[in-house]
Amino acid sequence: MERAVGEIGTTLDGTTTCRELAAFTARHLRATATVDLLTEPGAPPRRAARATPPEPTGRPESARSPESAELSGRPEPSEPPEPAGPKESEPEPAGRTDRSVAGSAGDPAAPDDPDAHRISVPLAVHDEEPLGTVTLSRTGGGPFSADEVALARYAARLAARHLGHARRLAAAEDAALHLQRALVAEPGRPHPNLEIAGGYLPAGPRALVGGDWFETVRLHFGRSLLVVGDVMGHGLDAAVDMNAYRTALREVAATDLPPHRVLRHLDSVVAEDGARRPATVLLVRVDPARGTATFASAGHLPPAVFGADGSADLVDLPVGPPLGTGVGGYEPTTRPLRPGDTLLLFTDGLVERRGEDIDHSLARLAALRLPPDCGPDQVVDQVLHRLGAHGAEDDVAVLAARIRARPPQ
Repeated sequence: MERAVGEIGTTLDGTTTCRELAAFTARHLRATATVDLLTEPGAPPRRAARATPPEPTGRPESARSPESAELSGRPEPSEPPEPAGPKESEPEPAGRTDRSVAGSAGDPAAPDDPDAHRISVPLAVHDEEPLGTVTLSRTGGGPFSADEVALARYAARLAARHLGHARRLAAAEDAALHLQRALVAEPGRPHPNLEIAGGYLPAGPRALVGGDWFETVRLHFGRSLLVVGDVMGHGLDAAVDMNAYRTALREVAATDLPPHRVLRHLDSVVAEDGARRPATVLLVRVDPARGTATFASAGHLPPAVFGADGSADLVDLPVGPPLGTGVGGYEPTTRPLRPGDTLLLFTDGLVERRGEDIDHSLARLAALRLPPDCGPDQVVDQVLHRLGAHGAEDDVAVLAARIRARPPQ
């Protein structure tokens, strides 16, 4: 039992806990162990983990069969890390030994084997609803003793406690991630003459919320303001400040000031509020009628423009200090947008990698060659995939936009 405490529940991952439980019971009870998890009420249960007992010591290596060479007390490969459960329609009562039902498909203890023994114990903590079952089966060696049944029950209770913690953590993370995506994935509506697409990825499996966001603001005369920003730091405080920046930017942008003047105003407002964290922000005002884009940056990485042929080009623009310093000094840059050009605004999590110079990171983005005539949705998907953004250590927010082609008159 002391060993079970150290070997079961070493992580907050439910699939790993099931594999540790199967390996522990297979090794210490000399039986084939299967762990089956219940998913949702009424849903069929599925198998989570399976492990076989180790070879008896002293047996010559040459005498082992190919199948027995794999019996090491370690969990065998199971289905992907999804909640799993028992194949049987009804689990056996805990502690029951019954030769007539011993062995499921692939278990060494087959139903017609007179020396087969099997027990099933619930994955539950005391009077709580069971999360599934643990089934142990073996051939020979006699029935399971009372001590062995007690150990199996203890290991199952221990695993059930850890599984409960893992499920509660997963539920909290899922709720936080949905909240974050609701904040960043519902930008304002640009003019219909602009196609846009955005994407957000959290920072790793344990990060709940962060400070990256993107936004679009509809302006006068068919123009739209594109925004991407990154509040320094992570966690709930960064997310709260992100929402405050976003709200303030909408109010200032509605005055239809040039992008660099919008940044000046925001910088002065944030500098007066010492509670706000600094943030980097990139603004791009797109004018479809003139086919131009005007940029202004507050400490942010430059955007990229993907041409109709799929080649990428980084926009060269002056970079002012992050918002919140009160220094100001923001300057605009205007460049034409050719038919088929797609703008890509992003936060540093898309390109930055630990130990790598930022110039190399940006060069990797500029070297991408996408399929010709990619729209904003395809550009976002391709860039996230090719740069490995799904495994990034920082939040990733991207916003792609392209002037909508006018139908021929």
